[in-house]
Amino acid sequence: MTKSEKASGMRLALGAVIRKNPVLTAGLILVIIADILLSLAPPLVLEKIINSLAAGGSGAAVLGVWFFGLLALSGIFDSGQSVLITVFGQKMTHALRSAMCAKLKKLPADYFTQNPPGVTVSRFVNDVDTVETLFDEGIISMFADGCKVIGIIAVVFTRSLGLGLLLVIVTPIILRMTGVFRKKMLSSQLSNRKAMARVANHVPETILNIRTIHAFGREKYMEERYGEYIEQSYRSREKSNLYDSVYSPIVVVTVAAVTALMMVLAASGGGMRELFGMSVGTAVAVTAYVGKVFSPLESIGMEIENIQSAAAGARRVDELLGESCRHMPDMPAPSARGTAVEIKDVDFSYDGETPVLENFSLCMDKGDKVTLAGRTGAGKSTVVKLLLGLYAPQKGTAKVFGTPCADIADGEKRGVFGYVEQSFRPVPGTVGEQISLFDESMSGEKIRAAARLAGLDEMIMELPEGYDTPFREELFSRGQAQLLSIARAVAADPEILLLDEITANLDSGTEKAVLDAIGAAAKNRTVLSVSHRLYRQGDSVIAQM
Repeated sequence: MTKSEKASGMRLALGAVIRKNPVLTAGLILVIIADILLSLAPPLVLEKIINSLAAGGSGAAVLGVWFFGLLALSGIFDSGQSVLITVFGQKMTHALRSAMCAKLKKLPADYFTQNPPGVTVSRFVNDVDTVETLFDEGIISMFADGCKVIGIIAVVFTRSLGLGLLLVIVTPIILRMTGVFRKKMLSSQLSNRKAMARVANHVPETILNIRTIHAFGREKYMEERYGEYIEQSYRSREKSNLYDSVYSPIVVVTVAAVTALMMVLAASGGGMRELFGMSVGTAVAVTAYVGKVFSPLESIGMEIENIQSAAAGARRVDELLGESCRHMPDMPAPSARGTAVEIKDVDFSYDGETPVLENFSLCMDKGDKVTLAGRTGAGKSTVVKLLLGLYAPQKGTAKVFGTPCADIADGEKRGVFGYVEQSFRPVPGTVGEQISLFDESMSGEKIRAAARLAGLDEMIMELPEGYDTPFREELFSRGQAQLLSIARAVAADPEILLLDEITANLDSGTEKAVLDAIGAAAKNRTVLSVSHRLYRQGDSVIAQM
């Protein structure tokens, strides 16, 4: 793995977003700075207005216009900041999903055997969504709010040393209290989500097993369990609402207490007057600042919780992006000369301990047809995977026309191998695209020729839009879907056909149609098929495993 691949996927994605969006990045920084400065300016103008009125000055009207203008600008820039942070977060998630999608094709086959599909899907959906939260409701917002708090305290120090010291003492206490309350609220919200997940799962579970429930008279139990889940959700929501209702009055009381304490100390004599003494305008201004400092503090507490909550998702995304890449060959397709398939003295194990193949050898000349037969778990499908280059043998060699299978470039494999699995795997698109797999070099005539060979052309032409009909599984029977798989396999005119238990899930009548299509597809091709049944397919040689 290269040095860049070892780096954090998050950092790489962030760097890519910044490089690709310099205007957005610069705009976001400038808007954050402008928003911080504009949030500090109105109380200072208000101070001058009050002092001017107290002194009987005449500039209060002009200052009033400035005051309201700054308030309007502050609101505009605050909204702009929120929009740009959201856009930046969306750009970040787009970059991450693109990087993860690019990573998928580089992952070795054993990654997908060791990780269930749901785990990978969850990383693409849920974990990446938490990363968006990490940026638009976490790191960037917390930085902006932190700068606001520091700016407010700095300005207060210039107006009242005593109040500045008082805020320095109170601020960490409020921040800590906010963190405690947010943590408890988050815990309650998580409990509510778990309870609602149980509710959501209970309904389809009940519907699925409704006959069994009626047969055994368990309606009462299912109803009680549903009510229990609802009650758990209700209690969790109530607890969260309680913490929220308690927290807000505490913040209000704290603001009032700090303001009252400031006024009492300012009215005191001696050294306290030096620390807290101020003009009427200054008193109004610092009172406004005291109110302003608690809003970003509350937001910081929430943002810290968002960061903590999103950190797990970010780690899971990094784990995927940090996975070792498979060997990415770039060799051209081998010339169709010499021995078609040569597997010599191969040992292979998926976990490195339990052998699947031991000292296995197979040699096929061009045009040979061989069926590997044997019990489940004997390693038949593994042989196919080795030929496709999905795995490399731990010992021995697997070659096609003299070229190691693992060295054939991905883009060249379709012209070498036609692969038919047990069941057809559709892709989003038209019926024709099920065959072409979006290969732009494949003409419509080639697609029709492949379908004609598989015995599907007439059936497809009877569809509402022919080959341009959007594919739906209900349009094809199981047997027809397998025929479509055969058409896909032969569309690029491969030299070798690999057939993996293609009739395992078919009835006898459908099986005959599929075998007839295979017989037509096998002409002038080398064919290696896998079957758990001991019967001869055409002129193939049976090899027992």
